[in-house]
Amino acid sequence: MKLITGVIATAILAGSAFYTAPASANERLAVTICEYIAANDKNRLRKTLRSARIKLRDVSDSVQCNGNNLVRHAVASQAVDTGEYIIKSLPKSALEDGADLNWATSNGYGDSPLIAVLKERAGL
Repeated sequence: MKLITGVIATAILAGSAFYTAPASANERLAVTICEYIAANDKNRLRKTLRSARIKLRDVSDSVQCNGNNLVRHAVASQAVDTGEYIIKSLPKSALEDGADLNWATSNGYGDSPLIAVLKERAGL
């Protein structure tokens, strides 16, 4: 009896060592958003947000793409169309501090077309 219990316990432990939990829906949505930004696919980004019934301004603080927020990810990916869409979707108060603008110029993205859009939207 102890042998059967030991074998079953060993089988359960071995099976659980190879089990990986599936990614949550929020994680998949965040990855999808980041991929569409990097691909400069504004239409698919808008469709994904609409089907998930969320607004960009509601998730902009919580979604990180390669350690950057959505605006910085768009600038780094040279995604002009999606970057412009993101910047225009965010409230002006989120851009007024100029942190994204300072980040872009200090990291060598000063010639990005999104810099002008950022300056205009933020009122800088």
